[in-house]
Amino acid sequence: METSVAEIADDIYRISTFIPEVAAPAGFTFNQFLIDAEEPLLFHTGMRSLFPTVSEAVGRIVPLEELRWVTFGHVEADECGAMNQFLAAAPQAEVAHGLLGCLVSLDDLADRPPRALAHEETLDLGGKQLRRRVRHLNTPHVPHNWEARVLYEETTGTLLCGDLFTHVGNGPAITESDLVEASLDAEGMFRQISCLTAAAETMRSLAELAPRTLAVMHGSSFHGDGAAALNALADGLEARFQPERTFAGRPSVLADGDSAS
Repeated sequence: METSVAEIADDIYRISTFIPEVAAPAGFTFNQFLIDAEEPLLFHTGMRSLFPTVSEAVGRIVPLEELRWVTFGHVEADECGAMNQFLAAAPQAEVAHGLLGCLVSLDDLADRPPRALAHEETLDLGGKQLRRRVRHLNTPHVPHNWEARVLYEETTGTLLCGDLFTHVGNGPAITESDLVEASLDAEGMFRQISCLTAAAETMRSLAELAPRTLAVMHGSSFHGDGAAALNALADGLEARFQPERTFAGRPSVLADGDSAS
């Protein structure tokens, strides 16, 4: 199992581990994103089992002990399983998450007190050449979990969108090709989205940011018209999976223990 590193926007790096056994035969990528700034920020940690290879990859970009922020979309093993291992390796690092996520989970789970962020609050990561500011945006139940959120890096227009646009396979680190159909196919497999109405409305709201890069947790990231991609995914979800009642009753291929083989 190897972990690769690729720059997907100015000083924003995709750290990716491909696991062919998940969603076989296509396989599945588990991606983290590192913003290299005066206060480096990691979005997603990966599972605890991935910490050795992911931390080594982070160390290729910035010294691990200089990591300042540990962040993620919601509380799941692939998003934050290695959270406390990163805190132990980086003495100045803090977990930053939405207030709700801190109250319901992270105040207890994190080895150091987390930084609770309000909706639309920004973190200034500094930078002499290129100043970095990331904006925290609550997206409850989108794609899933009460405490779900995304981050928007304002300087490069990069939306760290977590599980949105999830698709299978081991494609390029970043693409300008349409991800919508592949994402809809993956939704049909995994049934990961909690609420169709909330997902569509949230994606249309995020489209107003007009992101230039979509940093996708599972699959290739996207560079291009992020607003059009978000609106197209919202439209596609409604077209393929309505009515809501039927959508809510669709099972995931993982529900019976199948790994989508």
